[in-house]
Formats: sequence, structure tokens, C-alpha cells
Amino acid sequence: MNISSIVVQCKQEHYEDVKRSLEESEICDYHFGDKSIGKIIITIEGKDVEEDMHRLSIVQAMPHILAADMMQTYQEDQLDEEIKKLEATDAVPNVLSDENIDFRDIVYNGDLKKKY
Repeated sequence: MNISSIVVQCKQEHYEDVKRSLEESEICDYHFGDKSIGKIIITIEGKDVEEDMHRLSIVQAMPHILAADMMQTYQEDQLDEEIKKLEATDAVPNVLSDENIDFRDIVYNGDLKKKY
């Protein structure tokens, strides 16, 4: 199962219509909104990523919706797979416990300032 949060943007004058459409659609759950800025927070649930994306595309096509963007997603099956991978690996990478490697030969790739 997947659960994704979506931020919906609309004009203030269409806020109530958009909110009502979302609540009546049965493809999402309304959680919060701010009419003064035309933003609404909803969640969608699907059995997989494809279903989430399909539901998102339906929301995006609704009248008066200027934008609907996925902000956060939880993928139950994928999380379980990643937990299994983490549990099966050593917590300390081999390069850090190998006494034959000179620390000056280790290339750090986490600094993007010098790359771009």
C-alpha cells in the first residue's frame, strides 16, 4: 500500500468549489486548507505507485486546480525491502575497517560545491 500527501493550489475564489470536489471525489482525503492562499492538503492511497500516480493525475485534471504536487510518499512494500537490505549489510563499510587503505586515498563524493 502507498500513501502520498498532495499540495493542491487554486485561486481563492475557487477554493470552496475545489475543496468540495476533492471531498466528494472518493479518490482522496481532505485534511487541511487555507482559503486565503488557495492551498489544500490531501492524501491519496493506492495499492502501488501506478495507482497513486493515476489518482494524482485525476486530481490535477479537476476544474480550477492550478497545481497538485506530491510532497511525501510512503511505500509499504518498498520500505520493507529496504529494511531487509539494511539488516543484511554490515553497518560499517569495508573501506572504513580495512587497515591497509590509506585514508588519503578515500574519495569523498558528498561535497557538490566543487563539482558544479
